[in-house]
Amino acid sequence: MIVLGLTGSIGMGKSTAAAMLRRLRVPLFDADAAVHRLLAPGGAAVTAVAALFPEVETPQGGIDRRRLGARVFDNPAALRRLESILHPLVRARERRFLTAARGRGARVAVLDIPLLFETGGEGRCDYVMVVSAPAFLQRQRVLQRPGMSDSRLAAILRQQMPDREKRRLADFVVPTGVGRAATLRRLRTIIRLLQDRRRRRRCRRRRG
Repeated sequence: MIVLGLTGSIGMGKSTAAAMLRRLRVPLFDADAAVHRLLAPGGAAVTAVAALFPEVETPQGGIDRRRLGARVFDNPAALRRLESILHPLVRARERRFLTAARGRGARVAVLDIPLLFETGGEGRCDYVMVVSAPAFLQRQRVLQRPGMSDSRLAAILRQQMPDREKRRLADFVVPTGVGRAATLRRLRTIIRLLQDRRRRRRCRRRRG
């Protein structure tokens, strides 16, 4: 099975691309969704995170992600402590997802990881696909989000690898600023290409 990493900077359209991949019936692991479940009431990370940051625990027994984000934002030491809790738990769920996808005979499975390059996650992928859009459109999209400001956007971008560098490192680049139809066509082409590569690889092994 081919493992395809999906990533992109904030506001580049990664969520839209992920939804399209699901429409194409490609198995997809959403790392952000996994974190949300880990921090929800009863989640596996709640006790450890609340022990480190007791002020972010909610009365319902979960973690307030907005307050948690504010607590670790621009605080590298606190962020590292949080990541030491979350990353192993997310990786375990990722491994279970890949095992299940292989068991179902999937030829391609996608790991949707926002900070794929920043965390060295590309090493767990056979190929990496980056979503990208013009900077003006990225800014326009992000500033429409509640609580977002120019200064906060600038701070977030400082923590992320520049889009041009992600595009340079990617095996595939998917444009999200030229209309949904064009984005979907590009995704469909990439998935078909990888499925064909997987099929040819398996045929070569059989002949060998």
